[in-house]
Amino acid sequence: MRRLRRLAHLVLFCPFSKGLQGRLPGLRVKSVFLVWLGIFAGSWMVYLHYSSYSELCRGRICQVVICDQYRKGTISGSICQDLCELHKVEWRTCLSSAPGQQVYSGLWRDKDVTIKCGIEEALDSKARPDVAPRRELVLFDKPTRGTSIKEFREMTLSFLKENLGDLPSLPALVGQVLLMADFNKDSRVSLAEAKSVWALLQRNEFLLLLSLQEKEHASRLLGYCGDLYLTEGIPHGPWHVAALPPLLRPLLPPALHGALQQWLGPAWPWRAKIAIGLLEFVEELFHGSYGTFYMCETTLANVGYTATYDFKMADLQQVAPEAAVRRFLQGRRCEHSADCTYGRDCRAPCDRLMRQCKGDLIQPNLAKVCELLRDYLLPGAPADLREELGSQLRTCTTLSGLASQVEAHHSLVLSHLKTLLWKKISNTKYS
Repeated sequence: MRRLRRLAHLVLFCPFSKGLQGRLPGLRVKSVFLVWLGIFAGSWMVYLHYSSYSELCRGRICQVVICDQYRKGTISGSICQDLCELHKVEWRTCLSSAPGQQVYSGLWRDKDVTIKCGIEEALDSKARPDVAPRRELVLFDKPTRGTSIKEFREMTLSFLKENLGDLPSLPALVGQVLLMADFNKDSRVSLAEAKSVWALLQRNEFLLLLSLQEKEHASRLLGYCGDLYLTEGIPHGPWHVAALPPLLRPLLPPALHGALQQWLGPAWPWRAKIAIGLLEFVEELFHGSYGTFYMCETTLANVGYTATYDFKMADLQQVAPEAAVRRFLQGRRCEHSADCTYGRDCRAPCDRLMRQCKGDLIQPNLAKVCELLRDYLLPGAPADLREELGSQLRTCTTLSGLASQVEAHHSLVLSHLKTLLWKKISNTKYS
C-alpha cells in the first residue's frame, strides 16, 4: 500500500503528469478508433470478396446443370462421361470475370485445361447460391424432335451466314460442325448431339474457336458436354493475374498494370517474340477463310503466351466477326461516336446529319494492337532499337478506316514491324 501511495504521489506531483493525463486518454481513443476502423475495413473487404466470389465462381452450378441434362438424355458430348460419371475432369482455380461466363483452370486426362461454361440467367443477389438456374428451358430447346439432319444442316448454315457473312467456305464449316457433333463416330447425329452443338454455337468464343481452329495463335478445342467445353490450358499472362482474387483484377488501375508488367513480365527479347505472334494473329484475323474479325477489347489481359513464349490469344470473347459488327451498327441511332461502339473499342463514326452510325470502324485491328505494343515493347527496349521502333509504332497507330481500304499500307506497316523485331532476336536463344 505504501508503495502504491508513493507512486500516486510521484505521478500527481510530477511536472509532466498533467500533460500525460491530458494526452493518454486521447491516444487511447485514437488507438481504439484506428483498430476498430482496421477491423471494420478488413471485414468489409473479406465480405465483399467472398460475396463477389460466390457470384463469380459458380462452377459447381454449371456442372450440376450439365450433368442433370446429360442424365436426362437431353445433351451429350465427348467429355460427358468423364465429367459426370467417371469424375475425371478436375476443377481448379476460378478465373471468371463475369457471373454469366464461368472459367476455371482444370485437369483432364493428365492435361492442363481451361473449363468454360455459361450461366444464362441474371442471378438474383438474394437468391440462394446453391440453386441451379433452369437454363435447359432456353438453351437446349433447339433443334426440336422431328428435325431431320438435312434441316439441321440448313439451320446451321443459316446461323453461320448470319454471324460470319455469306461466304463460299461456310458449307465446309457446316461439315466440320456435323463431324464434331457425331463425337462417337456412329455416322449419325442424335437429337442430344444436335442440341449440344447448337448450344455451343450460341457461345461467341466457341464460334470463334471453331472459325480459327486452324490458326496457330488460337487455343485448341479439346472436348465438350452440352455447352460446357474444354480448351488447352490457360496461357501465361503478361503478369500472374491468376494469382489475384477475381474481385481485384478489374480494380487495378492501368498504371499499376504497366508496373506489374515490368516487374513480373518476361525479359524484353521474350516480349519481342510474343509481340511478333500478336502481329501474326492480326494477320490471321484479316481476310481469313471465314471472313474478317475485329478485336473489340485490346488489352494486355488478352496477351497470353506458352512456355516457349509463343503468343496465344488468352480470351476470344471480345473478338467479333465483321458481319456481327456491321449488323450491330447498321441503322443504329447516335449523337456521338461513343454511341457507335461495339464491345469496348470497336468504334465507328456517327453521321450527325443523319444521326446514324456509319459502317466503317475508326481504327483497324493493327492500329489498336500497335497502341498496346507501345507500352509493352518500348520500356526496356535496346537503345539502338528504341527510336526506330517508336517511330514505326507511331506510324502504325495512325492507321484509320477499314483495313480493307488501306490494305497495302496495312500489310507494309505490319511487315516492317515484324522484320524489325525479328532482326533483333534472330540467331539468338530467343528466336
